[in-house]
Amino acid sequence: MGKSVFIAEKPSVAQEFVRALHQNFSRRDGFLESENYIVTWCVGHLVTMSYPEKYDERLKRWSFDTLPFLPGKFLYEVIPAVEKQFNIVKGQLNRQDVETIYVCTDSGREGEYIYRLVRQQAGVHDKKEKRVWIDSQTEEEILKGIKNAKDLSEYNNLSDAAYLRAKEDYLMGINFSRVLTLKYGRNISNYLKTDRTVVSVGRVMTCVLGMIVRREREIRAFVKTPFFRVVTQAELPDAGAEKGAETEQGKTFEAEWKVTPDSRYYQTPFLYKENGFKDRQKAQELADYLSQPLPAEGVIDAIERKKETKNPPLLYNLAELQNECSKLFKISPDQTLNIIQELYEKKLVTYPRTDARVLSTAVCKEISKNISGLLNFAPVRSFAEEILSDKKYAGIEKTRYCDDKKITDHYAIIPTGQGFGALKGLSQTAARTYEIIVRRFLGIFYPAAQYSRVSIGLDCKKEHFSASFKVLVDEGYLRVAKNSFSKASKQEEAGKTDGAVKTETDGAATDESKAASGAAIDAAVLEALKKLKKNDKLSLVRFEIKEGETSPPKRYNSGSIILAMENAGQLIEDEELRAQIKGSGIGTSATRAEILKKLNNIGYISTNKKTQIITPTQLGEIIYDVVDRSIVHLLNPELTASWEKGLNYVAEGSITSDEYLEKLEGFVKRRTLAVMRLNNQSELVGQFNEISKNYK
Repeated sequence: MGKSVFIAEKPSVAQEFVRALHQNFSRRDGFLESENYIVTWCVGHLVTMSYPEKYDERLKRWSFDTLPFLPGKFLYEVIPAVEKQFNIVKGQLNRQDVETIYVCTDSGREGEYIYRLVRQQAGVHDKKEKRVWIDSQTEEEILKGIKNAKDLSEYNNLSDAAYLRAKEDYLMGINFSRVLTLKYGRNISNYLKTDRTVVSVGRVMTCVLGMIVRREREIRAFVKTPFFRVVTQAELPDAGAEKGAETEQGKTFEAEWKVTPDSRYYQTPFLYKENGFKDRQKAQELADYLSQPLPAEGVIDAIERKKETKNPPLLYNLAELQNECSKLFKISPDQTLNIIQELYEKKLVTYPRTDARVLSTAVCKEISKNISGLLNFAPVRSFAEEILSDKKYAGIEKTRYCDDKKITDHYAIIPTGQGFGALKGLSQTAARTYEIIVRRFLGIFYPAAQYSRVSIGLDCKKEHFSASFKVLVDEGYLRVAKNSFSKASKQEEAGKTDGAVKTETDGAATDESKAASGAAIDAAVLEALKKLKKNDKLSLVRFEIKEGETSPPKRYNSGSIILAMENAGQLIEDEELRAQIKGSGIGTSATRAEILKKLNNIGYISTNKKTQIITPTQLGEIIYDVVDRSIVHLLNPELTASWEKGLNYVAEGSITSDEYLEKLEGFVKRRTLAVMRLNNQSELVGQFNEISKNYK
């Protein structure tokens, strides 16, 4: 019986396979060997696509005469820096005593591509090839992956998609970068007074640049509009009586004016939306009218009490986690990915490069193992004990947190319940990142948070005021969601909470309003509010004008841009809505961080390290305008997302590789030739002048 070779993507992963196989391995140069097994590894990519000059030396020089460049057959070569390891891997794969090859590269499109290139370049044939697909690096998962390994041919569609993704980036990058550099590079250099400018574009990279530039220009073009709201303080005579409250603030609540058909201002040109005025004078006119005399009488014309629930959020995928870490820790998506990769390699969490936010049915059946392991993690031990003792995990496979149809390569990022020996060696940020993954995971086994909302409508001289108070009555999953390192948690531990009740005022949640959303009221005031009923009369002790102004769009930060990329250019911050409309997105979970990093490195965007706010550079805006007036399609998020969706269709077997490549080459050829026919360089100089006004 022949030997089996296990080929991993990197040395650290290979070492985990060695441990899991439990044989007496001897270390050799670039591989380990036992009586039955050989374990070797790549170091990321060992093989790459050849540059154009390898096809023809004349292609080394950039020239319109050699465009478009569409090779009939693509050439590949070993990367010189890792040639030694490639030859070692090639030697092991082709050994005569080797019968079976187990492909253990990362379980995804890129991992598949890494092995297929090695296989192709090493000339592997007449071997059994099995694909090991794992979601974590625990021994149990590795052994299960080996046992259930499928024939490599079952992943041929995924391999086709991987090859096409690389060809797509290659053809667009080479043809479009060359043609735009030849057409506009000298103009840009002359304008910026630089020696040479290469216009670097890419299918995903240029689209993301476009999103950032457009947002910056929206902000510049935005004109703030002031508006004026009228609010009243409504008195609750009995509020706080039981506690002997004496302050006026403890006896009142704030209500906001809103126009209705009965209002003297209904359908007048003086209004800014339904709850404000364009001019202070008109707002003051209303306040003065209602103030004669004071206190005015307000009659409750509507009161509503209802319960609201907030479900535990879906689990983390990489994009959600990158956004969360950007907000909490002010780190880049690239740094977040490195942290999750470290947690994965230390067996603490499952596979990081996933787009899914749910679990598979198979995982749900054994989920108690993950929970049991968390008994060893002190910050959440009590929650894990509660979940296990009450069997809160029972039936999780019937909830929205389990959906096989929403999983392509891997399920959501969750704790494995193992690897705790590595916790002490983690950085503070990595340890905190692990904690938020754990808490998000445990939260799905708890009920929804319950809120009580009281909404009140007041009538005063046929003018309407309203207020709404939302009070948390049952924490539900929020109990487990509080991070041990958050300021709120530290205050609670120190006994600094004041027992105030969180409220919301109607209209306060709008983007324009900067009113007291989330203002605190005394618990006694809340009790008094609960006793109110329709037609009750309240004293309105004063009327005030509150000035606000419209707000410009927010700049992207390194987390929100990742979410926008995931949703094909739409920045959807609502977690539930995002889950409903999720499409293919721009780029993939494995590539988005790298794209942002490249845009920073080539000087097209700038990311503030402290805030993670992203802005375009002058060069970035110039490149945007060049592309906008030449290959505008590259700036279209929906079109860019459609290319990614096409790759998914290839991976699913819905369309063939040849069909996709034919469309790709047609697009590249048409757009390249169209740029060559353009004669708009002088027009662009005027646009460059406009851009330069915003840069010192």
